[in-house]
Amino acid sequence: MAMTRQFDEDAVLERVLEIFWIKGWKATSMADLAEAANVQRGSLYHAYGGKEQLFQLAFDRYATRVLEETRAALNAPSAHTALQQFFESSIASMTAHVPPRGCLTTRSAIEADASADNIQDSVRGLLKNLENAIVEALSRDEIRASLAQSPEATAKMIITFTRGLAVMERINHDPEQLREMCDHLVNLLYSDNSQALAAVNP
Repeated sequence: MAMTRQFDEDAVLERVLEIFWIKGWKATSMADLAEAANVQRGSLYHAYGGKEQLFQLAFDRYATRVLEETRAALNAPSAHTALQQFFESSIASMTAHVPPRGCLTTRSAIEADASADNIQDSVRGLLKNLENAIVEALSRDEIRASLAQSPEATAKMIITFTRGLAVMERINHDPEQLREMCDHLVNLLYSDNSQALAAVNP
């Protein structure tokens, strides 16, 4: 008969996610996770198998949350508002808490080496799902008509840009600078600039 876990699994995984987000995949140890979750290390091994398995479960929670927040931010009546809300949501996530935690997706992508194939797959999967969510939101008729590029091209640009944005946050720790950079990109992606872009790229 399966043993009943003597802890609140939801609370444990939330604390595990927090410690991975703060310290990163490589720097986090099972001792760190056990201390943060207030659970014996042996109980964590018995319940989940190890650090990588715990990371996968925590990252799945994070990915679900990111996708929900992305879809909510992009649910707007215009392309300009949708893009502004998306970037504001991204910046808020990166700069939340003291000190700011940055972007778990980008940090994990950088830290996961060839020995961590499952982690790389999880990061790739989230980025692809994010891209698909952006394409879906920007493909609505009232939104698509206001874009300087196709929803597919716009989504790829946004995904690439936000990875660089996460790096700049780690370097400068300046949310206002991040917002300024995002405003520049929104102005380029919005159709008010489409004729100017066409003149530059006939």
